[in-house]
Amino acid sequence: MTEAPKPEKIYLASRYSRFPEMQKVREDLAALGYVVTSRWINGGHELTKEGSTEAHEAERIRYAQEDFADLLEADWVISFIEVPRETKTRGGRHVEHGMALALGKRTIVIGWRENVFHCLPQCEFFPDWTEALSHLAKAQGSRT
Repeated sequence: MTEAPKPEKIYLASRYSRFPEMQKVREDLAALGYVVTSRWINGGHELTKEGSTEAHEAERIRYAQEDFADLLEADWVISFIEVPRETKTRGGRHVEHGMALALGKRTIVIGWRENVFHCLPQCEFFPDWTEALSHLAKAQGSRT
């Protein structure tokens, strides 16, 4: 009797404001048997403007530590990238993508190659989530 393969764990990296969309992505992946490690998509990682500087720093440290641990737990990372905007964002998703590359994790880029590191040959690229999900479904089917 052979043991069923362990579910692959995935970290989702995207702009924080897309967390409701990432919850749907998690549902799509769970339906295929994947496990998403990204706690940030549950919400609650919004940086507040109230309170002391020390409180803000403690909050940022906690969020960074959680995201770092979640990424380390994952087998691979899916980065949802978009056309650069004129408004500034924090860019944590780029750090997460770089960490995944440095750790030798499988990486998938969806949407847009925003910087040169998204063009590396070890980064799989899909123009949208629908196409990526179709590819992942086929890959998961070949594992079982």
